[in-house]
Amino acid sequence: MTRPNILILMVDQLNGTLFPDGPADWLHAPNLKNLAARSTRFRNAYTASPLCAPGRAAFMSGQLPSATGVYDNAAEFCSSIPTYAHHLRRAGYQTCLSGKMHFVGPDQLHGFEERLTTDIYPADFGWTPDYRKPGERIDWWYHNMGSVTGAGVAEISNQMEYDDEVAFNATRKLYDLSRGADDRPWCLTVSFTHPHDPYVARKKYWDLYEDCAHLEPRVPAIPYEEQDSHSKRIFDANDWRSFDITGEDIRRSRQAYFANISYLDDKIGEILQTLEDTRQAAIVLFVSDHGDMLGERGLWFKMSFYEGSSRVPLMIAAPQMAPGLQTTPVSNIDVCPTLCDLAGVSMDEVMDWTTGVSLVPVGQGVARTEPVAMEYAAEASYAPMVSLRSGQWKYNRCALDADQLFDLEADPDELTNLAEEPAHQDVLHTLQAQADARWDLEAFDADVRKSQVRRWVVYEALREGGYYPWDYQPLRDASEQYMRNHMDLNVLEEGKRFPRGE
Repeated sequence: MTRPNILILMVDQLNGTLFPDGPADWLHAPNLKNLAARSTRFRNAYTASPLCAPGRAAFMSGQLPSATGVYDNAAEFCSSIPTYAHHLRRAGYQTCLSGKMHFVGPDQLHGFEERLTTDIYPADFGWTPDYRKPGERIDWWYHNMGSVTGAGVAEISNQMEYDDEVAFNATRKLYDLSRGADDRPWCLTVSFTHPHDPYVARKKYWDLYEDCAHLEPRVPAIPYEEQDSHSKRIFDANDWRSFDITGEDIRRSRQAYFANISYLDDKIGEILQTLEDTRQAAIVLFVSDHGDMLGERGLWFKMSFYEGSSRVPLMIAAPQMAPGLQTTPVSNIDVCPTLCDLAGVSMDEVMDWTTGVSLVPVGQGVARTEPVAMEYAAEASYAPMVSLRSGQWKYNRCALDADQLFDLEADPDELTNLAEEPAHQDVLHTLQAQADARWDLEAFDADVRKSQVRRWVVYEALREGGYYPWDYQPLRDASEQYMRNHMDLNVLEEGKRFPRGE
């Protein structure tokens, strides 16, 4: 069979509530809107875990953090866990990554045959939380509110430099693929770090939102004393007491965030235009690893099961799936089996322990009944948290906290916890039973604690004496680039041109 090419466009910390049916009308995102028009769009798509490394490992493998062991941003992604890159490569695909995937550990490829950039974050165990020390802030890497008070305009930043490089390498790779030197189908993953904070944007994009009507959160800040237990832990982890957040700080942060969506739209437009210019057909999938609360309820960044943090955009443009809006809840752990289904690649050998399911039937109008599961066991938690999204309901559980039950149809801002309401006990008991069947929270907690302790021992040991970093070093062999004297110039010039002879 002829297998399709696949282009995966991934972004970081993009709030899915801004994508009710593709990008919201008021967002300046023409390229993403064009992609949405030809895509199956999933309104209620969720991350498997609202943090970078655990959410990405789940997205790549189709398994939850409790199965991968990637509980936090410093947990090793084991090399023996198959990813979509492994499945596709095994079936004959070229697999390539340009950009971020936040792999922790010595394996920095996880099935990718080629990686074009280094990662933007460290690959070692230095960001390991410690459940033995509840309430401790690890100042040198925990988020703080300086991203909010420092929001504004800049023409270059650490993250812009990175994403400029990611886009350049991606377009260059597409040109290379068009030359036909390798007749295998390809899967190219392009993974940006925006619109992740800090909230800093180039002026050309900042100015697009100068008069934006969405610079104020829908739900104003809730006093600390009235927040739920986990949200209080997030506030504490973010060192909120050390900062005076003003209304102007909030508006500037949101303006920069929206501006960076437009920055990404330009980058994605360059990539899609290159695909079109080189006459290559490909399935295109757009997704984020998790969201950003953006000041709703006074919360920022991620680490929460509230919609702004846990909901992500997901759009798939594929011949096997009808364009249009799907509202059934789905997960980014469904991406791996979906890609394999679209490519005609079997995952039968690993499906017994893979949690994700293919979304191809959903894109063809088949109803999905499985609840969507989420887990969180990283900074700002002192014990694992779990969540189920089933139909209109979201159920959150943690051994340290009271249960939460929200009706997202009647209460999209999750302001009313129905767990104690007599009228909703049947729903609550059904979801509690489903959670009981899925999770042993005591065993989950023990596994997380063992992982953390082991990693602290290893990290501290490897920092003594000679240090060999795991950070990915992109391979560049200059003797094989451009023109060299072991090459035939005529053959080189003809082979590097696309299209040829026009």
